[in-house]
Amino acid sequence: MFGKNEILETIDMVEKEHLDIRTVTLGVSLLPCIRGTAEETAAAVYERVMRRAERLVPTADSLSREYGIPIVNKRVSVTPVSLVTAAFPAQSGLVGRALDRAAHELGVDFLGGYSALVHKGMADYEETFIRTIPETLAQTERLCASVNVGSSRSGIDMDAVRLMGEIVKETASRTAAQGGIGCCKLVVFCNAVEDNPFMAGAFHGVGEADTVVNVGVSGPGVVRHALSFVPDADLTDAAEVIKRTAFKITRAGQLIAKEAAKRLGARFGIVDLSLAPTPARGDSVAHILEELGLSVVGCHGTTAALALLNDAVKKGGVMASSRVGGLSGAFIPVSEDIGMIESAEAGQISVEKLEAMTAVCSVGLDMIAIPGDTPASTVSAMIADEAAIGMVNNKTTAVRVIPVPGKKVGDEVEFGGLLGRAPVLPVHGGDASKFIGRGGLIPAPIHSFKN
Repeated sequence: MFGKNEILETIDMVEKEHLDIRTVTLGVSLLPCIRGTAEETAAAVYERVMRRAERLVPTADSLSREYGIPIVNKRVSVTPVSLVTAAFPAQSGLVGRALDRAAHELGVDFLGGYSALVHKGMADYEETFIRTIPETLAQTERLCASVNVGSSRSGIDMDAVRLMGEIVKETASRTAAQGGIGCCKLVVFCNAVEDNPFMAGAFHGVGEADTVVNVGVSGPGVVRHALSFVPDADLTDAAEVIKRTAFKITRAGQLIAKEAAKRLGARFGIVDLSLAPTPARGDSVAHILEELGLSVVGCHGTTAALALLNDAVKKGGVMASSRVGGLSGAFIPVSEDIGMIESAEAGQISVEKLEAMTAVCSVGLDMIAIPGDTPASTVSAMIADEAAIGMVNNKTTAVRVIPVPGKKVGDEVEFGGLLGRAPVLPVHGGDASKFIGRGGLIPAPIHSFKN
């Protein structure tokens, strides 16, 4: 039960501090949709998603009105499509387009799950499926794709890493007229999770129930506001403030998640604790780090401050809900965080510093614009570096970079909406093509063997 003071605090958070439910995501299994042909499967997929998610948007809107908490996004995630189209992988785009049509008609913001899990090796059908990603993303608007190329248990599939560098480049080229926006809808994972409600990496895991509601809560503004009341506290006390604030935010998220699941006739899955920023001022993870005492995000001390923030958010959220999952931490997307944008524009943050920060947060190199002439092997090397951080540290890491066609360092690209804008950052000029070209499997670390 919520007490009077909690209710009043939540109202204050919503009205003054940008508290919102960032997403209510309905996961839908597509395994019952597999048919003998691509056309039949696409039709079954469309019908099932339309039927299972038909009440998602009106239910979320109703909950938002009743509880007074904004629900920013309504989304759907589905079973990795490569599994559904294994018998006809070259025609996977038919299913992708059917999913996009359903997303439009349902009124959901994004639909995730045009995905493949190839962390230990690519079957022929999976490689064929992955090669359909650029064209399919270019032909759709709300469909999101992801590929898992590594795990702490299996190692890193470097053949998949090499291929994904090429796929990212081709996706950018096919959506060049929109600044390479297709890459905003494509993420490459290590240790991908089955219950992530956030895009572009959401998919409905095969170990999940038939339909599941996963909720992502976000409150960077709330955390920063709470810290502003203790400007001279030591870091132990600052962590306590963040922890208590995360507890309150998560309580609000669990309330919405349980009620949404009940009304939709679905299983309540998880609450994702991630602090997901937006380009709006007052809703920035970077500004939380600056509130802790950094003059600008990206300076020395940034990684330590982010580690403190991430840990405190997790501790507070876990106490508030028995169903914590997804990614649960602090996101550091460059184009989607006004503090990150301004730091990048001022030359205060680099790709290398962002990579260091990913060792202690969720998730990885996210929404970073890089020069359009960046070689595919360099993109693959960035993916390999992030996958190594995730594999060794037993955490989820990811890469969502945009090689913006025709843009060079210092230029800017505008994506609009929650995707924001980003200055084009430089990448290292060295050549990793021979390393990437070796292929094979980077073995899992010794501590992965736990049986």
